[in-house]
Amino acid sequence: MTLSEELQWRGFVNQTTFEDITELDSEKRTFYWGVDPSAASMTIGNLAAAMMVRSFIKHGYKPVLLVGGATGLIGDPDGKAQERDLKTPEIVAKNKAGLVSQYKTIFAGQDFKVVDNYDWFKDMNYLEFLREVGKHVPMRQMLARDFVQSRLGEDGAGISYAEFSYSLIQGYDFLHLFEKHGVTMQMSGADQWGNCIAGVDLIRRKTGKTAHIWTVPLIVNKSTGVKFGKSEEGAVWLDPELTSPTQFYQFWINLDDEGVEDYLKVYTELDKEAIDKVMHHHKEAPQQRTAQTVLAQEVTKLVHGEKDMQQAEAVTAYLIGKEDIATAGAAALAIIRKEQPSAHTNPTGSIVDSLVSTGLATSNTEARRLIGGNAISINNQKVNREVFEASDFHGGRLLIRKGKRFKDSALIEI
Repeated sequence: MTLSEELQWRGFVNQTTFEDITELDSEKRTFYWGVDPSAASMTIGNLAAAMMVRSFIKHGYKPVLLVGGATGLIGDPDGKAQERDLKTPEIVAKNKAGLVSQYKTIFAGQDFKVVDNYDWFKDMNYLEFLREVGKHVPMRQMLARDFVQSRLGEDGAGISYAEFSYSLIQGYDFLHLFEKHGVTMQMSGADQWGNCIAGVDLIRRKTGKTAHIWTVPLIVNKSTGVKFGKSEEGAVWLDPELTSPTQFYQFWINLDDEGVEDYLKVYTELDKEAIDKVMHHHKEAPQQRTAQTVLAQEVTKLVHGEKDMQQAEAVTAYLIGKEDIATAGAAALAIIRKEQPSAHTNPTGSIVDSLVSTGLATSNTEARRLIGGNAISINNQKVNREVFEASDFHGGRLLIRKGKRFKDSALIEI
């Protein structure tokens, strides 16, 4: 499968400056892809673009990975209704370190170069910037941007000169990398098209040469129609301190059937034959969630490693009742205690008290209502009584759950 064919099959074709995408197959280019340090971690939204980058690398393209130390000090205004709060240099530096660490994980084993745009902006003075960049960017082009129009409109919040100038900084990044590293192509998310065009136009005006853009489509949750990558708790992060490996694994395994084949294409490097085989097994017995399991295994292994993936899989097996909680080892129990509420009781203690003390119910009244409504399970079996029985405890412990979501579970020990 050629690069252009793979990009189409995986769903990575979106906006581009190439008139014919088969041009990608004839020349192996040096490209750059960057993430601003607005946070200390990427999300799975960024990961979709990273997986697209891996496809290009696999087909012989050379990557330059940028951390936006300079752009991070300003903040991209595109898509924002309000002016961003400026981050301190210390926060930006910490966030950059987090991103570089994740680059090294996601692209382990690949030959790539990491650059920081702060390195070429820190010594550039204002007059030099106006002469080298500002002189070559028409105001009409900048004012035509959708986010500028919305911010300057009658109901808009306005925009500072700093945020207005953001696209000039990113445009110069492309020019600098074009001249210093032979970069002739930029990859980005779909929302960065306008900023990327600023770079292509600047290169053309300054050098008379052509550069290109390739953007990854916005990944949408097919069942909800909203941007993919959000859980009820918020963004799904790659940093294990923000989204634990177990929570990360569970996000993938809980996905609906409607979009799972597309997610396998985007977020794994399994080839067409392998994915077709997974989906065949999945459709034969959808209740076994084969596709979601393979997806969770592959993505968690890429981001967190084999060991953490296996541990997350083991913990999840206990939470959903696939494995008896009595067999849980010390490591799995430690994770469950950390990530799920827990409490102690006695073999004939109050279920009502345990529901309240673990936060599964806000009051005794609600706890009794949940029990009466057949909404409480012990070790995956529905109960409609208010006290535990000795047989509920396996190895001195049990899992109690509210409703169908296994994350609404608590560990009860005697």
